[in-house]
Formats: sequence, C-alpha cells, structure tokens
Amino acid sequence: MSAFYQFLIFFGLGVVAVMGNNYKAPYHQPKYEPEIPACSKNTTKNWCLEDSEYPAYEVVYELDKHYEAVVALYKNVVAETANSVDTLSKLEQETYLCPSKTSYVQPLRAVNTKGKWRVIINKVESYGIKYDQHARIEECEDDAAGKACPLVPTCYESKCMQKSIYHRFLVYDPTDYYFPFAIETFKLPASCACFVGAFKL
Repeated sequence: MSAFYQFLIFFGLGVVAVMGNNYKAPYHQPKYEPEIPACSKNTTKNWCLEDSEYPAYEVVYELDKHYEAVVALYKNVVAETANSVDTLSKLEQETYLCPSKTSYVQPLRAVNTKGKWRVIINKVESYGIKYDQHARIEECEDDAAGKACPLVPTCYESKCMQKSIYHRFLVYDPTDYYFPFAIETFKLPASCACFVGAFKL
C-alpha cells in the first residue's frame, strides 16, 4: 500500500473520530403559541369558542403521528370526566333559583388552573376518530350574582353565588417536541347557586 493511500486512510479515521466526539443531534426549533392568544381579545371569558389562529394542521399532524398514545389519553378523559367528551351537547329542562345562562360549549383555547392559555383538542379528526370535547357552562346573569334569590321568600336571607367546577381537557402543547399532548385541569363556571341563610322577621 502506497504512502498516499495510507495517508488518506489515517486522515479519514481522524475526521470520523473528531465528528464522533463533537457530533450533536439536529436542533428542532419548537413552535411556541403566544402566552395570550389573539382570540382572548374578543371575549371577557377564560376560554375561546372561536379562534382564527387555531393550529388545526399541526394538531392533526401530531395526532396522526402519536395515534395510539393520544387515543389512550382521550379514552381516559371520556371515562373519568363527567359532563365532558361526547356525553352532553344539549340543554335539558331544569329549574333554577337564580337567573343564569346555561350552554354546552366546545372551547378551542382556555386558561388552565395554572393560569396558562392552552390549545384544547377540539373539532379535529385523525384516522376516523373525531375529537370533540364539550363542557356544560352555567353562569349567573350579569345582575344576579350577589343579589337575593328571586324565588326564595323575602323572610329568608338569600344570595345568588357563582359556583365553579374543575374540568379536564386533552390539550396540545407544541413546546413538547416528543409528545405534545397532556390532560390538564380547567376551572369553569358550573352553576349559579342560591345560598339561603337564617329566617328573618
């Protein structure tokens, strides 16, 4: 073997050794959602029912990519969250002691219990599975909270109070490159309750 070929071999081995010691995995720039989404500017609520910037394409892409693991999470939400996924979608006849507004909603974004806006998996489909997450919302009317319950006799002290419930949603977190899905907790208005106190003359 000539000295020239020996030089090429040793040179190649040296390059491989240097690359092996200094090689780094390719960097993947995560996609960050804004801390306060644009849809929040059009509502006074802690959730958005409409969102022109909803990342539907990215959500479906990741749902397809992580199909089995996401389906397992989704089934957990279905099984353990009352009044949630695919279980309620219309109003029933109910009697209220305080004036309130009730609806069944599909939020696209909402603020979790840690104060962070999250993208909620809703109104998208992956491999034939439709991801629809509903929540029952009941809010006291604007002039009802803190005032006397209109259906309670005036001889009793009473007051209408907004009550909340903790609700679980499957969410999308683009900052997690390896598995951008999780189940998180959200505080939503659940009822306009009537607190009845002592009898008064």
